[in-house]
Amino acid sequence: MRTVELLPDEATEARVRWIWERLAEAGMSSLAGHRHPTNRPHLTLTTASELPWDARPELASALSVLPLPLRLEHTLRFDGRTSVLAWRVVPDAGLAALQRQVRELLPDAGNPLFEPDNWVPHLTLGRSRSEADPWPPELLPAELSEPWEGRFTGARSYDTEERTMEQLPE
Repeated sequence: MRTVELLPDEATEARVRWIWERLAEAGMSSLAGHRHPTNRPHLTLTTASELPWDARPELASALSVLPLPLRLEHTLRFDGRTSVLAWRVVPDAGLAALQRQVRELLPDAGNPLFEPDNWVPHLTLGRSRSEADPWPPELLPAELSEPWEGRFTGARSYDTEERTMEQLPE
């Protein structure tokens, strides 16, 4: 499977990594411990079985709107087999339009979470399989309750089978 992801500016990336470290220092699950070289803060626009060569020019055209504003507000939690703590990305009209356009270019993804009406934009902070609350609200860094403004400045695709990434547009 392939992803299409947006990457934040350097200051936002540093802020998210700082949050990852604060969570880890407090003994909470965090992406700070994920040491794969491709691990970095990102926003997933969609997933696809592949990135076909004939779709790449249109994908590059869609991504030419970058940079786009980025606003982070509040935390989100997703529960399931794995619990996720995330920082909510507030989508403006430009980001929502880009997500919809990219999703339409790669319709065979099959994951309903990336359908525009279901998509919940976020930057992941931690994952856990713990039964107990892995992120007690009173232990979360105070900075997560403060809005953060930045920009999405780049894009990439992650190949989940090969565990490699490629910059977009190529």
